[in-house]
Amino acid sequence: MATNPISAASAANAGAGALGLDMQSLLQIILTQLTYQDPLKPVDNFEFVSQLAQFTTLEQTRQLTDKIDSLLQVQSATQTLGLLGRTVDVTTNTSAVSGVVKSISFEGDQPELVIATPNGDFLTNATVSQIKQVR
Repeated sequence: MATNPISAASAANAGAGALGLDMQSLLQIILTQLTYQDPLKPVDNFEFVSQLAQFTTLEQTRQLTDKIDSLLQVQSATQTLGLLGRTVDVTTNTSAVSGVVKSISFEGDQPELVIATPNGDFLTNATVSQIKQVR
């Protein structure tokens, strides 16, 4: 069974997040718009409230994306813990190795496995993406 690593969503955030703007920047834009508007033709109240609602929705979407990223990281860790004690086939740069997952480290961006081979050697720093089969 081939497994792919689950990592934080790396797609660009929608709207302001993709532009690198935060809520403070967006409010600054609105304030600047109000400061330099034509006094004889002020911004319509409905349009102004609509813009504020859009910015609020944008900020909530960014926060939701952050929470989903956190959830995916937890899910990845949970799935990886299920590999402890299981026999796996791993493809390395030089060969294919079969062995039992003895430990898991969560220090880097993705979990790293220590695999004990049948001849007593240990394969360290194996990643979930290198696993080709779980038995």
